[in-house]
Parts: sequence; structure tokens; C-alpha cells
Amino acid sequence: MNTNNFIVISPEVQHALDNNLPVVALESTIISHGMPWPQNAITAKLVEDEVRQNGAIPATIAIKEGKCYVGLSSDAIDYFSQTKNVWKVSLRDMPFVIAQKLPGATTVAATMRIASMAGIKIFATGGIGGVHRGATETMDISADLTEMGQTNVAIVAAGVKSILDIGLTLEYMETLGIPVVTYGQNAFPSFYSSKSGFNSPLRLDTTTAIADLLKAKWGMHLNGAVLIANPVPTEFEMNLEAIEQHILKALEAAKQKNVKGKEVTPFILKYIANHTEGESLETNIALIKNNARIAAQIAVAYCL
Repeated sequence: MNTNNFIVISPEVQHALDNNLPVVALESTIISHGMPWPQNAITAKLVEDEVRQNGAIPATIAIKEGKCYVGLSSDAIDYFSQTKNVWKVSLRDMPFVIAQKLPGATTVAATMRIASMAGIKIFATGGIGGVHRGATETMDISADLTEMGQTNVAIVAAGVKSILDIGLTLEYMETLGIPVVTYGQNAFPSFYSSKSGFNSPLRLDTTTAIADLLKAKWGMHLNGAVLIANPVPTEFEMNLEAIEQHILKALEAAKQKNVKGKEVTPFILKYIANHTEGESLETNIALIKNNARIAAQIAVAYCL
């Protein structure tokens, strides 16, 4: 059976792909699990607008009725924003959710795989998953990383989510041969903050230089992703020490409530938003829009 039987690409995205026009993939977990209604729908549409304003076509990806949809309509975004019990779909969940014809919002790993199947090379998200704190005991390592080790899609993100063990995540990406390049600074960002306490393995200062890196990597048949860490704009970033205190309290609350697996990240993000009077949500919206802008510019440069 051809994989095309499981993919529905919107006419706009298909036209762009057929004509070597820039396309940026966008994930849907941020819609169904990352923000409350109506901010989730508003943000998803603002992110798509940001991609368009910078010369590329947005392709938001989600799963519905047994198909992977590449490019959602405005109504479809509203559906995933308001529907309850939408699956948070990583790679292991994809065949089940598709076979059962359930609604699914795609994580970084699942979005990457579907984007790659559709022929899209550039993907914008908020932050990637990674090695969780305490992973030496729990072995909790996101499928995002193993997918990045093998799938040829570049990810623009505001670094690694600060709720994770950033040092171990950087080490793991080195083991997998994933280039990690930070845009415009030496410090590696940590989602809510432009800093993390770690230096970036690589730095590039223009989107053209990043596009050249992608062409060199894949032109030499070096399979796997490139992580492009794009720091949150300084006017929206949160204090690194303050956010760390909120994270520690959120992790303790998750432990007490026995929250595990793929439910941990949404729980912690919601906890932090509730305990920062919405400041973290404002930061989250600012950084995803910023990532979409840079991703579109890289996609334009990559098509030249």
C-alpha cells in the first residue's frame, strides 16, 4: 500500500511543492495541547500569517479520519482547537490513531515524519522534546530526538524546552550527529529564555547561511535533521532563575499527581502558565511566531 493513501495535501501546499516554492510545516500539538481556547486558534492562524508574510506557504499538519492532513483550513484549525480528547500523536501512536480514525494532534516527531513524506524540508515549532530531567532513572527520552537522527527535515525552535535536561539533550543530539546551530548568538536558548547556561555547538547569523548548511548536509546524503535554535525576542523572554523555580514546583506537582509519559509536558506548561499570570503563554506565542518568521525566510533561501 502506498503511503500516499494516508496523506491528504491541500491544493495550495501541493502547488507549492510541485513548483519548488517555499513551504513551512507547522505542528498541531500546540493547538490541541499547548494553549487554551481561543488563544490556540488565534495563535495558529497568526503563525500561518507570519509564514505567508515572509514569503512561504504554511502547512499545518494533523490527523483526522484516518488521514494525515498537510495544510489545514481555518475551520480545521478551529476543530482541533475546540475538540476534546484529541490524541497527542507521536510516532508510536500514528498507526493506531490512523487505523482507528481518531483525531490527532502531531508532536515534533510525528510532524517531521509526515512533512518528510509530503516532501517538506523546513518545520517551525515552539520547542523540541528531549532528555527529561531524571532520565538516568526513568529513561524518559522524547521520540523527537530519535526521529531527528534519521529524518531530513530542519526544525526551527526556540531551543530545547527548559523543563528538560538541556545538557543531556545537547549531548544526545551530538551522539546522533544532529547539527545544532543557534541563530544570531553564541548562547543556546531555552524556550522561555534566550539563554540556558550552555553555549551553542554552532552559530550562524543569516538565514542564507543556514540554508547553505542544509544543502551541504543533505547534498552529501548525511541523513537526519538540523536543529536551528532561534532565541525568543528579548522583550518577551522570562527571567531564567524565576522560570526555573516554577519548573521545579511544576515537576513536583506532576510527581505528586503521578503524571507520566506524554502527559508530563502539557501538564507542566499549563502549570507554569497558571502560576505566571499568563506571562509564559505570552512568551510562548511570541516565540512560535518568531520561529515561523525565521523558518519562512530559511525556506525561501533554501529554494533559491
